[in-house]
Amino acid sequence: MEQQFIDITNDRYRLGYHLMAKSGWINDPNGFVYFKGYYHVFYQHYPYSAEWGPMHWGHARSKDLIHWETLPIALTPGDKEDKDGCFSGTAIVKGDILYLVYTGHHYYENESNPDYFWQNQNLAYSTDGVHFTKYKNNPIIAKPPEDNTHHFRDPKVWEHNSKYYQLLGSQSNDELGRAILYVSDNLIEWDYLGEIDHAKSEETEGFMWECPDLFNLNGHDVLLCSPQGIIPQKTQFLNLHNTGYFLGDLDYKKGEFNRNSNFIELDKGHDFYAAQTLLAPDGRRILIGWMAMWENEMPEQKDGWSGALTLPRELVLKDNKMYMKPIKELHSLRKDNGTNKTFQLDGLYSLSNVTEHSEIELDLSLDNKDCSFNIYFKDKQDVPFLTLECSQNNFILKGLDANNKRYATINLTERINIRIFIDSSSIELFINEGEVVFTERYYVEGDPIVQIEGNSNINGNVTVYHLENHAVKY
Repeated sequence: MEQQFIDITNDRYRLGYHLMAKSGWINDPNGFVYFKGYYHVFYQHYPYSAEWGPMHWGHARSKDLIHWETLPIALTPGDKEDKDGCFSGTAIVKGDILYLVYTGHHYYENESNPDYFWQNQNLAYSTDGVHFTKYKNNPIIAKPPEDNTHHFRDPKVWEHNSKYYQLLGSQSNDELGRAILYVSDNLIEWDYLGEIDHAKSEETEGFMWECPDLFNLNGHDVLLCSPQGIIPQKTQFLNLHNTGYFLGDLDYKKGEFNRNSNFIELDKGHDFYAAQTLLAPDGRRILIGWMAMWENEMPEQKDGWSGALTLPRELVLKDNKMYMKPIKELHSLRKDNGTNKTFQLDGLYSLSNVTEHSEIELDLSLDNKDCSFNIYFKDKQDVPFLTLECSQNNFILKGLDANNKRYATINLTERINIRIFIDSSSIELFINEGEVVFTERYYVEGDPIVQIEGNSNINGNVTVYHLENHAVKY
């Protein structure tokens, strides 16, 4: 009997303008690319269950990065090159053809094998951007280099000076994370250049680097990756796994990334991982990530689905720090001109007209830098499910578990702008044009109550917009 895709049994937590699968599980975004007039994004997907399973590549496309249509599954596992999963990877356009480069996942039949699995790199292609054919002579990279363990995945491919480069997340034999680089003239035959960067220690930089990406921003090369195994350091790296970046310069001749920063966490929320970027036709560097975290609670699994992708974010480098600001196209989600009010805080102030699909733009003017305020997101019983606390330039975000906090700091300022996107069961907070971003899932049915509490030294202006709730066609 043919296996059937899982059905949605309850849409209470389904998102209105974030990309999800029609049903089933998703995690990492893959193959974020622009091809023949459409933005395409693929994603790790298991359509037969709301739990993780043998990975497929789900697929959607959009004209504007906001209004998506889902397309047929692009890659299905089971062939010799990807018997147990089509793991994460990349997309690149060459001529009129869209190529996918992805990791094939394989389990050893002998369960006593200490490595448990092995991985290789494969190629698929399409002329219409919808239907894909796997390359007949896969794999294009059959095995990892000799100084590598079996962790060898998540290729990112780009073109530089008429050559193609493939960056892979991997683990060296000393069991530390690293990024390794290959070069090719044709996307099929690849030569190993070596390791471009290596974790200094498991505690500070992880035992495995997943989902690497490398791009240039304002004259700096950025090595983006998602290390596993970093030990929490006071107020940093508090998620099970983390996504962040190093600034530096890639020496293509030597195959070395000369870093000039430590590892910097990208998003300060509880639910963000495995980010990937594209270069838009207008020159913007756009990022999208998985809006979840391994081992976090996922109540939507009971309803036949799990996981979503974040809103796309434009990356901007300022003073050697990466900002993630909401892309300008998000304005197209607004259904009205917004409800605007000016206020002076003196205790608790309630925002009006907030629904479960809203954008809130909040501008606060602080008479002095010692002012503090809180923003509460509450359920119908007036119980906060998320609280953002600000004292001077320090932010603390906490959910129902008051001990599970996340922390961030902005530059000292007397004006704070916060853009908040609420979508059924997600909240994304962008502070001061993306200097700090918190990405959160929450599970409360109905419209949230949003309140601000502070003292009379704070003046504010707030605009609440109602947003579309059917921006994705499934």
